[in-house]
Amino acid sequence: MISKKEIKFYSLKDLDSINFIKPYLSKEDIFEIKVVGTILPFKTNNYIIEELIDWKNISNDPIFKLNFMQKGMISEYQFNTIAELLKNNASKNEISRFAKIFREELNPHPAGQLVANVPIMNNAIVRGIQHKYDQTVLLFPSEGQTCHSYCTFCFRWAQFIGNHDLKFATDFSKNFYKYLKFHKEISDILITGGDPLIMSLKKLESYILPFLELDFDHIKNIRIGTKSLSYWPYRFVTDKDSDGILALFEKVRKKGKQIALMAHVNHHVELNTEIVKEAIKRLQNAGVTIRTQSPLINHINDSADIWAENWRKQVNLGMFPYYMFVARNTGAKGYFEVPLSRAFEIYKDAFKQVSGLLRTARGPVMSANPGKVVINGITHVNGQKVFVLNFLQARNSDWLKRPFFAKYDETSTWLTQLTPTFGEKKFFYEVELAEILKQKVEENKNIK
Repeated sequence: MISKKEIKFYSLKDLDSINFIKPYLSKEDIFEIKVVGTILPFKTNNYIIEELIDWKNISNDPIFKLNFMQKGMISEYQFNTIAELLKNNASKNEISRFAKIFREELNPHPAGQLVANVPIMNNAIVRGIQHKYDQTVLLFPSEGQTCHSYCTFCFRWAQFIGNHDLKFATDFSKNFYKYLKFHKEISDILITGGDPLIMSLKKLESYILPFLELDFDHIKNIRIGTKSLSYWPYRFVTDKDSDGILALFEKVRKKGKQIALMAHVNHHVELNTEIVKEAIKRLQNAGVTIRTQSPLINHINDSADIWAENWRKQVNLGMFPYYMFVARNTGAKGYFEVPLSRAFEIYKDAFKQVSGLLRTARGPVMSANPGKVVINGITHVNGQKVFVLNFLQARNSDWLKRPFFAKYDETSTWLTQLTPTFGEKKFFYEVELAEILKQKVEENKNIK
């Protein structure tokens, strides 16, 4: 029988007082975590500390590196500057000033999120949603803009640093429902954050239940982006409103709509506990489809063997591998990124180890400004070694499934670092993309 567990959150100020970790982290280790955590957000919980991390092997433990800051995540200059300020007991304002400067150097909102992805209706921004691809809208509930723990590689870290100008969240008007009613091409709502499943049942219902009304008959699929299965599986088993959440999901299914958890599973260690297995079973019994995704992360899962084992465990538990992402060009990318050439080899070598039933994960995929670009292969064309690329999603759907080529190199880690082949000065989509982005900038100039 699984015992109930109450969640305990830990922030930077708690590090010196967590008895569980004292035998394993020196004062210098904790100080380094605090230095990096001054710039990038830190938060973890007792489940991760007590049940997931192998504290006797933290130098190699993937879950430790997923949750606890590493010195190499920021530049030597950034680290030394913040370290000196902390050692000299600088004022809070002085420390915050430098932290803000350094955050701005880390590309807090990549891929046009602040402008290009934000819809406008009646000359006003529609708060709390992004609409980049025709059929799918991302919804950011204001009450769900935190997590059970912050991943150190997180590409949405800017949501959690207290800067209102960088944060996506719904407002009290919930004007986004009017936008969604009008746009009948939208079939999928992806509720994201933060982690929506940190919200109470009542709050979650307030966002999901309206989509079951007749006005939203065109909304066929409700997705929830979450790390809860890995970081707090008790959410679906013993929390006080666990049964209510499952009942809500069952209600969605009875209305003929699909409910899918887009579960972030970065390493197969996250699937080892009895509580996560029970959570998965309960969700599936409620009619929930669980699809899994993760970026390829240096120091954590940059191995074909790790990916193959991760996919095996996922499928064995009835989940569906969905995406292998390329780590986004934001935050501590220099520490976590993997060259595209190596990313493709890891993906290919992992594929070779598993059966067709497990080969449902698309990858390696870059969620870039023009769209989701997948590396389909590395080959030779007219005597030149090239990356073969394709769009899985795009700002213009006419770009989809139109193969294009980039010069092969062993160092590039992102789409913008690649160059066209065969004498072309630009990739086929770039001129139109520039016009799309220019139009979005002009629209934003006219908002109320």
